[in-house]
Amino acid sequence: MPGEAVKNLARAFKLSPFKIGCLMVFLACLLFYSFGQKKPELLSSLDNQISSAMFRWRGPQATTGQVVIVDIDEKSLREIGQWPWPRNIVARLVSGIHAAGAHVMGFDIVFAEKDRTGPGAYLDELKDHPLSNGLRQELATLAERDDLDHDRMLGETVAGAPLVLGYIMQLKNDGMKKAQEKPLPACMMRVAPQDMAFKNLNLIPCYRPILNIEDIAQAPTEGFLNVFPDTSGMVRKVPVLMELDGIAYPSLALEMVRMGMGEQELVINASTQKIMAKNSLIGVNIKDRFIPTDDMGQVTVNFRGPVGSFQYISAADILKGRVTDKLRGKYVIIGSSASGLLDFHATPFSSIFPGEEIQATVIDNMLAGDLFTYDIFTEIGLSYTFIIVGGIILSALLAYSGAIAGGTAGVLFLAGMVLADYRLFFLKGQLLGLTYPLASVLIIFLSVTLFNYFFEYRKKQFIHEAFSRYVSPVVVSQLMRKPERLSLSGEQKNLTILFSDIRNFTTISEGMDAQSLGTFMNSYLTAMSDVVMQHGGMVDKYIGDAIMAIWGAPLADEDHMIHAVRASIAMQGVVKSIRGAWTEQGLPAIEISIGINTGPVSVGNFGSERRFEYTVLGDHVNLASRLEGLNKVYGTGIIISGFTRQELGSAFFCRELDRVRVKGKSIPIEIYEPLCEGPVDTALRHEVQCFEQALSLYRNQDFESARRILEDLQQIKPHQLYALYLERIKTFLENPPGPGWDGATTFTNK
Repeated sequence: MPGEAVKNLARAFKLSPFKIGCLMVFLACLLFYSFGQKKPELLSSLDNQISSAMFRWRGPQATTGQVVIVDIDEKSLREIGQWPWPRNIVARLVSGIHAAGAHVMGFDIVFAEKDRTGPGAYLDELKDHPLSNGLRQELATLAERDDLDHDRMLGETVAGAPLVLGYIMQLKNDGMKKAQEKPLPACMMRVAPQDMAFKNLNLIPCYRPILNIEDIAQAPTEGFLNVFPDTSGMVRKVPVLMELDGIAYPSLALEMVRMGMGEQELVINASTQKIMAKNSLIGVNIKDRFIPTDDMGQVTVNFRGPVGSFQYISAADILKGRVTDKLRGKYVIIGSSASGLLDFHATPFSSIFPGEEIQATVIDNMLAGDLFTYDIFTEIGLSYTFIIVGGIILSALLAYSGAIAGGTAGVLFLAGMVLADYRLFFLKGQLLGLTYPLASVLIIFLSVTLFNYFFEYRKKQFIHEAFSRYVSPVVVSQLMRKPERLSLSGEQKNLTILFSDIRNFTTISEGMDAQSLGTFMNSYLTAMSDVVMQHGGMVDKYIGDAIMAIWGAPLADEDHMIHAVRASIAMQGVVKSIRGAWTEQGLPAIEISIGINTGPVSVGNFGSERRFEYTVLGDHVNLASRLEGLNKVYGTGIIISGFTRQELGSAFFCRELDRVRVKGKSIPIEIYEPLCEGPVDTALRHEVQCFEQALSLYRNQDFESARRILEDLQQIKPHQLYALYLERIKTFLENPPGPGWDGATTFTNK
């Protein structure tokens, strides 16, 4: 048996649950040390999932307002035409953005092929056809015109604008490399320290660039557009530097920020620490602005929120002249979010996120100076601290305080680790991996708990097996935590008790066979019990078709009376909503009555020494049962006592029904009908005020005045309650109650 083997092993080495926990702490630290600075891919993936969750916890964040996206969206395609557009239209778009006062522009689009839609393309095709010398000469003249070469038009337009062209770095060897094809960024770059060469930097290596065609590549500078998802398919980092043939090249976002700051030089800060014989990176400087990167020249993006966190302006609005000053002084990304153009990625906020907004986010992060950073040494130090401190404390609690205390401490410690990381690091722009210490503490908990089971929990298992057949799971749980509570004595608590019953159930049940009755009762009791539990109550017992439920025990609930009344209204609503379905199944269309009372009762385990149950006892329990039966007298569905009404305060709008003496009681109490929760309809409020005015006149024996009000109410909105009081008034007019009458009605039946 595994259990016997564990016990024998423990005896042999004189192990205890606490020693097992300390041993697991040591093994966790040893394993973490063996990883060094290279974290397993699984742990990195789990860390990424935690950081994604933290983005969602934090929620959207305000942008700097300096970055705007000019979007070739569905609206633009509908108004201008399908993509790709003729390059003269793109030139007009650039001119329009420039004229609107944009500070810097950047294309999240690559023009890698010639424009096949312009007149020049058709002229080139005609050259291959047999033509007269005159016509051929005329075509040659036309071909020289700049206004017919749309690519040249776009090239001339971008040359005169503060614009960065985008291109793509091809990583894989596709056999298409040409030596003369090189990106031409306008910046000057140097490495610090000065004795380090570009070829020694640990950058992402590329095979060749996919550039814009020569006629268009006339912009002041250009930068690559590459965005790489991680193993989960989500974009978290974006490279700002990549290596091609031993030279470092900047990204579109980095070049736009450099151009916007009016600087010519980029300083690449490298570390003396080597990774695979390459020097890792620390960050990039644009004059005094430091942009932190990871070892490979990637920035960790601080996503602002879901799609649309930045201002989008439709390209059609620019081309149609519908935009005035929204672009003045802005960094403008020109890209597309149209669904057919496939420039989408997954981010912590969305599974479909436009590439243009990722570029905009990186620029905004650089301008705000709030890119995320990652410090491996801080992570290592905190991981050891969490594992050692948390593991030892958790082991001690599990060994000496039991599973509940240890488990609670474990959960609190794990939650505290995540909360501390979120508050102290994530919200301050620093990412830390928590997966390993979280997993270590969890494994320590499981190991100590399993070991402890064979020594400490057999006694509690005996209690569970002995009593689970006789008492509810709630009581079993209490006994497992505190066996000393295994007693027949109770305790006094202020609770709310609810009784519900099906009206005329005896008559209904007589018309049903045993199978139909069983099906109906199971369906009904399940629906009502679900409502009770959803509102925080405990179903105490079923008494035939009746249900007894309590609020405020076994779990404390300060608003037990509110939850009970809210549940009663919901129960009536559920019965009404499923009445039609029951009728279609051949089941009866029922109505239920509910009585609710609040007061001090005795609650605990009651019964014999061999069988007992967790329940409540006392006069207030009996009163709740009596109130349920009064509904048929007043034509109501729910009646609550004055005690409950007083505790409710203004949470519910109620109508006073009567002052009554129930069977077995000599002191009268007020009873009420809860009508609604929250705002009250004006007509309903007026109706209740009129009735309560009539009720006051009735108790003061001004029966004639009370009758006039009740007759008006009965004529406008007939109700059994008004008919009841009219009948009573008729009797009292014939036989006045006398001066000692207190206005109460005495009931001698249940």
